[in-house]
Amino acid sequence: MKYIIIYITASSLTEARRISSSLLEKRLVACANISSPIESHYHWQGKLETASEVAVIFKTTEDKLKEVADEIKSLHSYDLPAIISWNITWGEPSYLNWIEKETGGLL
Repeated sequence: MKYIIIYITASSLTEARRISSSLLEKRLVACANISSPIESHYHWQGKLETASEVAVIFKTTEDKLKEVADEIKSLHSYDLPAIISWNITWGEPSYLNWIEKETGGLL
């Protein structure tokens, strides 16, 4: 089983909580860490922008990635939401088992 972190930004704490709740209720992720506020600087449509956003880190399994991304896109207010994942190269085995259990992998 491969475990991953998925990182997103949201426009508000309300949006971050709504997305997190949906993913948790559907057991697509085991955990969501919401951090607010963050200050984002980026290029958008030819201009340099600055925005106050909310960062969210999800823990899940690689086989859930497409479903998670699809759910985020369906709930997100941005035209182009940041949805980025990376592999967990090591984790406390009992914690990784918990991720798997909470996302439906271990019963």
